Amino acid sequence: MASSGAGVVCLLLVLCSTVSCLATVFTVGDSSGWTLGVDYTNWTSGKTFMVGDNLVFNYGSGHTVDEVSESDYNTCTLGNPIKTYNSGSTTIALDAVGTQFYICGVIGHCASGMKLTVNVTGGATTAAAPSPGNTTTTSTSAAPPTTDFTPPFGTVSETSSSGTLSHFVAILITLVELFKFVVS
Repeated sequence: MASSGAGVVCLLLVLCSTVSCLATVFTVGDSSGWTLGVDYTNWTSGKTFMVGDNLVFNYGSGHTVDEVSESDYNTCTLGNPIKTYNSGSTTIALDAVGTQFYICGVIGHCASGMKLTVNVTGGATTAAAPSPGNTTTTSTSAAPPTTDFTPPFGTVSETSSSGTLSHFVAILITLVELFKFVVS
């Protein structure tokens, strides 16, 4: 029994170390892309952006993606971007906690709604799995875990690898519960 417990611990450690590799890719504006006529405030609602995730901007040649200061975002001030992109398909890695501001650098586009605020929280590595000795459980059931366990917090609905992160979390929770069951 001790060797199977050690195997579960090793597997758990390997899985925990891979969490940071699982990033969500958000396609800004979904199928509409980065263009006029999209409500980007509505688009961000309900989404959680974390360090390690990526924003993909798809846009035509008549647009740009400018990362700007909060002040320039609020006033739609052009000409002072932190970074500017104009390739038509831009991927931006969210690599720091905090609020990031993006506008289209074409005159009148920001004022017409082509502006995006993204609040970035800590990455997946900050959401550690419960330790084996932790008496708190994320499951509301006292029954032993099953392989078709569904996490109580839902699934990832953004444009990602079909909810890979939520499947990983479900597996991780199941392994933690299994480990608790094996060692008890």
